[in-house]
Amino acid sequence: MSAPSLMAVTILLVHGGFVDGSGWSGVYKNLKHDGYNVSVVQNPTLSLADDVAVVKRAIAAQSGPVLLVGHSYGGVVITEAGTDPKVVGLVYIAAFAPDKGESVSSLIKDPPPGAPVPPILPPQDGFLFLDAAKFRASFAADVDAKTAAFMANSQAPWGVDALGGSITEPAWKSKPSYYLVASDDRMIPPPAQRGMAQRAGSTLTEVAGSHAVYVSQPKAVAEFIDRAAREIAAKTS
Repeated sequence: MSAPSLMAVTILLVHGGFVDGSGWSGVYKNLKHDGYNVSVVQNPTLSLADDVAVVKRAIAAQSGPVLLVGHSYGGVVITEAGTDPKVVGLVYIAAFAPDKGESVSSLIKDPPPGAPVPPILPPQDGFLFLDAAKFRASFAADVDAKTAAFMANSQAPWGVDALGGSITEPAWKSKPSYYLVASDDRMIPPPAQRGMAQRAGSTLTEVAGSHAVYVSQPKAVAEFIDRAAREIAAKTS
């Protein structure tokens, strides 16, 4: 693809649990500066089916090809929604990349020995929150204190049904995928990230960052997304 046709690709940024799309602000600004069409999906994180439907509506609204980017639980959403014919590839940012029949619940059921345990509070009316006092240490250790405090105190409720939603057909089996491992992640253990990336056959890179690496290091994340867009474009031109 030539540069103009490359920039015709729309990048859809899909957030994970406990947060909303505002965390993508820095990545969005970097990608827009590079000339991309970018849209941030505000999935409600009530159930996987609802979130996939929201992403599919966003895909349908685009006039050209789409590159899906998912952080954390957003990786599950793009794995299910990414089979849409408009989708040319997937980018996982410290994300779950489940196989057929898997869900967040099944992937976190047996954590490796010594892995950090996310400070998830008991469900309230079917929704989960992180302990706000422990949010920064577990989710956003490399984010400045004020921003991390805002993230902790503006959490979006994460539906238990969303965690239990399982994949019917993983898009990474038919679409090229890229995976950025956050090597200091205390929510999804880095070895689990590497394992999912290798299983998916993803092009892999690592950044020394927390689970919120997309907030703390937006330039590095945007550069990885740009690399994915360019390499996929070159292969499909």
